[in-house]
Amino acid sequence: MRARPHILLIGPMGAGKTTIGRLLAARLARPFLDLDADIEAAAGCSIPAIFATEGEAGFRRREARALATALAGTPAVIATGGGAVLDAGNRAAMRAAGTVVYLAVDPVIQLARLGGDTGRPLLQTADPAATLAVLQAQREPLYREIAHLLFDASMLTPDAAANALADRLATLEPCPA
Repeated sequence: MRARPHILLIGPMGAGKTTIGRLLAARLARPFLDLDADIEAAAGCSIPAIFATEGEAGFRRREARALATALAGTPAVIATGGGAVLDAGNRAAMRAAGTVVYLAVDPVIQLARLGGDTGRPLLQTADPAATLAVLQAQREPLYREIAHLLFDASMLTPDAAANALADRLATLEPCPA
């Protein structure tokens, strides 16, 4: 058996994928990649602008390309978008290319973290809490399907979460080849 090079953080928006991912990468001396930031850099515009001009389908196509590019690169800690798991090809690629960590979050904490965030097109609804619940119901089985590890950092500071996750990753059996 051999360890797969990437550590992929999946989970809903507000779970801490970017914040914890950046800290985890530093602790593990790995590069950190944020797929949303990569998508914005490649597009030359914000995610809300992509949604406005290309819709969610256009964004998801860009997301799949960014993921493929990231997985072809140097072993890294990769923060995916919450919806990256919607595409079966993305799920298969993530599962095959690295250790997939599902960062779970309590819904109350998630909503508090996201309150007033206008950079998330899917939350621009009359009832963001209801929208989050629908998204979670749709995506939860997909997160669980591909995760090698479930990690709930809801009650931890980002530093404590990154430390605990690094410790937990060190105890995982290597992924099968």
